[in-house]
Amino acid sequence: MFSTGQLIFAVAFIIVFVTVLIFVYRKDFVVHKKYYKGTYRILIAFLAFIAVLFAIKLLTKDNS
Repeated sequence: MFSTGQLIFAVAFIIVFVTVLIFVYRKDFVVHKKYYKGTYRILIAFLAFIAVLFAIKLLTKDNS
């Protein structure tokens, strides 16, 4: 399906991408703690909204 070169490129890209992400996140960690307090509540509200939509879908599903 994929050639050897494509697989090598994909693995190298993933390793470099994840390494850069970790480096940048650690660099900005202090700034995130200062300016983005309480954002977990938004995440919880978003997940609850998705759960409600899923529940509505299941409850209104036609069982025929």
